[in-house]
Amino acid sequence: TRLDVERRRIDCGEVTLDCALAGDPARPLVVLLHGFPESWYSWRHQIPVLAEHFRVAVPSLRGYGASDRPTRVSDYRIQHLTADVRGLIRALGRDRAFVVGHDWGGGIAWSFAMDYPDACAKLAVCNCPHPVVMANALRRSPRQLLRSWYMFFFQIPRLPEWVLGRRDLEALGRGFRQMVRRRDREVFSDRDIDRIKESLRPPGALRPAINYYRATFRDPGAVKHYAGRRIACPTLLIWAEEDDALGKELTLGMEPLFSGPFAIKYIPGCSHWVQQDEPELVTDLMIDFLDPSHPAN
Repeated sequence: TRLDVERRRIDCGEVTLDCALAGDPARPLVVLLHGFPESWYSWRHQIPVLAEHFRVAVPSLRGYGASDRPTRVSDYRIQHLTADVRGLIRALGRDRAFVVGHDWGGGIAWSFAMDYPDACAKLAVCNCPHPVVMANALRRSPRQLLRSWYMFFFQIPRLPEWVLGRRDLEALGRGFRQMVRRRDREVFSDRDIDRIKESLRPPGALRPAINYYRATFRDPGAVKHYAGRRIACPTLLIWAEEDDALGKELTLGMEPLFSGPFAIKYIPGCSHWVQQDEPELVTDLMIDFLDPSHPAN
């Protein structure tokens, strides 16, 4: 499917974000949020199909690609990230949107649904645990603590940027491919890896991506802020079962976190990069869930 997008820089309030836009502006708005260490290109398989049904807006998050790159660690605290999404929706002339996120984009999506419940018509998250669930797992699960070793490594000043940046981001390219389980087809082409690296090559571009993790560790009050809040909008969690970084147990017993409809769809044999590893299946699940013929409550 041909990837035909309009690229536009959009003032979201605190920052201006580089955004890929597709689909009829009169249709319901879907905002797709990427994870670490990617860009809007993470959703390349979903954009053209979703654009047949929706207005699709896919920002590169603050600090990534051609979006603004604030310099302080505190600029990447969650309240700034959810405000960016609210600002983007408003800048596109809407009061609310369907919000979809993967990995860090999923973390922002969970928090957005709690920070701005009136602006989140439906919520879909791919392989990112609810922030309260993740915080509890890091305290109580030695297994998840081991899987999350990189989060602690990222707290070291400067060293992570050097390790990931050397030899033209070799470690990142290798990491994408090594996490994929399937061997029957190529999930990441050389061109895909180059596009991923492209947004992280400029001097200083790796630091903001890593600062997301630093800001989280320096803001312990963030989890307390979301504890006890329940998500009211219809919510779908899509979970690839072969995620090296995040265990399936993070999806269990989540029902008390919602006052609205909640469902989980598991994808066996699939890696953390779920929307790129099983693109057709994930896109179909998203369209079924977001179907404009079933308006959000």
